[in-house]
Amino acid sequence: MKKLESSLKNMLLVLTGVTVLSVALLAYVNKLTQEPIAEANAKILNEALKKVLPEFTNNPVAESDTLFSEKDGKKSVDFIIYQAKKGDKQVGAAVEAKSMGFGGEMIVLVGFDVAGVIYNYALLSHVETPGLGSKADKWFGAYDPIKGEKAVAHKEDTKSILGMNPGETPLKVNKDGGQVDAITASTITSRSFLNAVNAAYKAYKSDKKEEGGEVNTVTGASIKVELTDSVSAK
Repeated sequence: MKKLESSLKNMLLVLTGVTVLSVALLAYVNKLTQEPIAEANAKILNEALKKVLPEFTNNPVAESDTLFSEKDGKKSVDFIIYQAKKGDKQVGAAVEAKSMGFGGEMIVLVGFDVAGVIYNYALLSHVETPGLGSKADKWFGAYDPIKGEKAVAHKEDTKSILGMNPGETPLKVNKDGGQVDAITASTITSRSFLNAVNAAYKAYKSDKKEEGGEVNTVTGASIKVELTDSVSAK
């Protein structure tokens, strides 16, 4: 077998061949894993919806509203609102909201009843410090309905946000004059988490008609709901 001459042309040909093969392999692997990943994410979301909402009989994912914002001609998803019904009656909604924590973006799913009271929440994803900011998944009162705990905040529990209504008083950590204890040594994470909850509430209310509290089907509507983020040392 004749040995390829060591030249720039031959090296480029080999490099191109390797690149094409690598891209093809990556595309194949991505195709194989895409469906299982989507199924896993759907399962996580469905389990979270059961956790954060009062009992419902509809399919909240199928009846969801996506709220967009637009900047420089580019649209981005700000919130996804999952409507919950029992029969024909609205029982609440869950809002998927994002905020920047200490380590990066966190995604919170907050469940509200029809009065705007927080029923429960789930931390869908985060990159917070293990053992510190990562405690947000339970610190603020999240509970497991399978075990039968009630979604009601006790008056003596200054960490839990369950049973609170951000429409009456926006949630803040006590360091900022608010009513919620921050996670120990994780003030930034706590602020960011509560910012996401407050924004989720605003998105929930903006997705409802003022008269009668009926659901306003504005799927894909462009709406601005700002996240405030006052940051101090962790």
